[in-house]
Amino acid sequence: MKKTLAMILAGGRVDELSVFTLHRPKSAMPFGGLYRIIDFPLSNLMNSGIERVGILSQYRSDSLINHIGSGLAWDMMGSQRGITLLPPMKGTRSSDWYTGTADAVYQNLEFINRFDADYVLILSGDHIYNMDYQKLVQFHESQGAEITLAFVQATDSSLCRFGQGVIDNSSENGGRLSHYAEKPSEAVSNWISMTIYLFDRRVLNDVLENEMKRGCQHFGRDIFPFILDSYRISGYKFKNYWGYARTIQEYWQANMTLLTDTSPIKIDEWNIRTNLLNENLYERAPALIGNSALLINSLVYNGCLIEGSVENSILFPGVRVGAGSVVRDSILMYDTVIGPNAVVNRTIADVQVKIGENARIGHATEQDRLQDQGRAETDITIIGRNTRIPSYCVIGCGCVIYPNKIETDFSERIVPGGRTIQ
Repeated sequence: MKKTLAMILAGGRVDELSVFTLHRPKSAMPFGGLYRIIDFPLSNLMNSGIERVGILSQYRSDSLINHIGSGLAWDMMGSQRGITLLPPMKGTRSSDWYTGTADAVYQNLEFINRFDADYVLILSGDHIYNMDYQKLVQFHESQGAEITLAFVQATDSSLCRFGQGVIDNSSENGGRLSHYAEKPSEAVSNWISMTIYLFDRRVLNDVLENEMKRGCQHFGRDIFPFILDSYRISGYKFKNYWGYARTIQEYWQANMTLLTDTSPIKIDEWNIRTNLLNENLYERAPALIGNSALLINSLVYNGCLIEGSVENSILFPGVRVGAGSVVRDSILMYDTVIGPNAVVNRTIADVQVKIGENARIGHATEQDRLQDQGRAETDITIIGRNTRIPSYCVIGCGCVIYPNKIETDFSERIVPGGRTIQ
């Protein structure tokens, strides 16, 4: 079997995820109560038998490095397999950092060529899906392609946020890529790029050596639209679930999908692995559910202590919910503590947040109802890591609380909806 080397683009920050990516790249975002988003492509690689991986990291990469560890969690540790973290290394100035997806790979051509692989598989590290990459390789070979891009079909109004491909229907799984447009002002196709690119290694070298001379930085924007006639390029049609959690609403919805009976995200069936050494997950005791606690349609993991009510929510390890408290439609990350008799509604709280007793979070205040009834019903309140919200404080719907806030930062005990405390 021909050898494939994988390169994961995992260093980017996403502004739309607000305070959650101030201290971590999107690929390291916690997901589903136990996992990180990068666990999905890493597990896909493991399940596909691709065992040599380079991870292109850049922005605030310490959390990503801690999570990847030695790579043992994904069986990628040995003389012929392993995960290598690849930070920018051209120079010391900010201009020498990775300036785009193509530039990131170009800076690591020496690493790529060291392993003498036949193919190079370039992946985004921040999408949620299950794919057998060997089927992509088989399609690539059957098409006689030199480059293959993977696409998924979309039908919503957000098409123009993505690269789009026009694919000839030479087979059930795709065909020649005849047109590519990156985030066009008007849709040219409903097949959108998954940021999964398979290159013959020699072709990747040729493309990057030639195109970087033109000042190209990004595969989608600067390269693919202009090389369609120069190489044999195919489009692979992926027909299963693909989660793109780029915004707060999308991230919240992707997590909430796990609580439905018909969830397209099947973590157990997909054999998703995570690093249990990170966050000391393997050391935590089983969750404890108090006599007066109530759990309804929720995910609760090791180390949690539940004495109140939890409904339609996801609780990461170490979360504590005090007696008389209510947590509803929320995501609480590692070691968040909810004091007694508090109410937390439609909220995402980062790690090690503390909410005081009798606080009301995501609460539709009277001012919210007078000014914007829609916001009172739909907006998600988000709280940055290590924040301390004082007792009896009321935080309205759709508020943004930055990390590391302490009790004295809340001069107002009632914060109307939509406010930001920075």
